[in-house]
Amino acid sequence: MGDIRRRSTVILGVTSLVAPLALALGAAPAQAASCTTSAGPYQKKVEKFLGRPVDGKQSAADCKAIRAFQTKHGITPNIGYAGPVTWGVMDLMNKQKAVGKNPNKSGKCPTNKGRIACVNLTLQLSWIQDGKKLVHGPVPVRTGRNGYETRTGLKKIYWRNIDHVSTIYDVPMPYSQFFDGGQAFHSVGVSMWNPPGSHGCVNMTKTAAKKYWSLLKKGDDVYVYGRKPGT
Repeated sequence: MGDIRRRSTVILGVTSLVAPLALALGAAPAQAASCTTSAGPYQKKVEKFLGRPVDGKQSAADCKAIRAFQTKHGITPNIGYAGPVTWGVMDLMNKQKAVGKNPNKSGKCPTNKGRIACVNLTLQLSWIQDGKKLVHGPVPVRTGRNGYETRTGLKKIYWRNIDHVSTIYDVPMPYSQFFDGGQAFHSVGVSMWNPPGSHGCVNMTKTAAKKYWSLLKKGDDVYVYGRKPGT
C-alpha cells in the first residue's frame, strides 16, 4: 500500500493556488515557470516559519524561500505561494516539534501491552514504547491520504519482508512490517510531509524504517489512533 511516486496532478482539497478562478475550479498548473508575486493568505505565518521578515508582503526573496520549501517537500504547484497546503505542512511540523520526547502524554497508546509501536495520525508521528518507557522516537511518518486512510485500532505485526515489492502498485516497499491487511510500516524516498499521503501504509524514512525493523518482531502490537489532517 506504500506510495513513493510523486503525482504532480494529484491535488488534495484546495492546494496553494494563485488566481481566484483556479480556486473556484479546484485546479492549478502542476508546475510554474517562475515565482508568483502574489501574497498568500498565510503569508505572515509562512514568513515567520522560514525566518523571513514578517510583513505580509511577497518579495522575490520570500518567494524563493517558499518555493524551495515546497520543492523539498513535494508541494505543488511550487510557485512560492503561501497557501493552505504549504502552511498546513509547516503547522504540522511545528506541532510535531512541540511534542518533544513525550509523544504519549495523552496516554492514548496502551501502556499495558509491553513492546508496542504507536501511530498518532493527527500529528503524523510514530514511536515505540515498552509499557510507559519510550524506546524509540517519535519520528515523523506519512500515512494514508483521503480515501486510503490508515485504519485505526489495535493490531499486530503478522508478516515482515525486508525487500517487499507492492503487488498493487509495483513499487518497492523496503523494511515492510505488515500489521493490517496490506498496510505496513516501510521506507519511502519522499519527504514525510509530501502531500497528500500514502495509499494506507505508514511511510517512514529509511533510517526510521531500519530502526523499526531492528526493534520490532512478528506478533508485536501496533496501535493506530487519531485522524490525519485532510481526511
